[in-house]
Amino acid sequence: QVQLVESGGGLVQPGGSLRLSCATSGFLFKLYAMNWYRQAPGKERELVATIGAAGDRTTHYTDSVKGRFTISRDNAKNTISLQMNNLKPEDTAAYYCHFGRWGTEYWGQGTQVTVSS
Repeated sequence: QVQLVESGGGLVQPGGSLRLSCATSGFLFKLYAMNWYRQAPGKERELVATIGAAGDRTTHYTDSVKGRFTISRDNAKNTISLQMNNLKPEDTAAYYCHFGRWGTEYWGQGTQVTVSS
């Protein structure tokens, strides 16, 4: 059974930092690219960052987070992380861990990030 469990969200002031983690199980983690998405109230879900499968160091970021967010993976622990620096109010959203396999998409339950003074 595939499981994706996010953690690390919270309330932070503008300019602050948070580190999100996603613990995974139930599939061969190292074979799959992994993604972080986010969804703000009233907006569509947005792809934030992608990291390639093990051995592929490719990363991609949406323009609004380039230079501020860093996605990484630990193939020994089957986890991915999202280091978020210089957070802005517009980063406020629920953040979701995601991957796709054989035409099926898998999502975590999400973790809320709120950036506010």
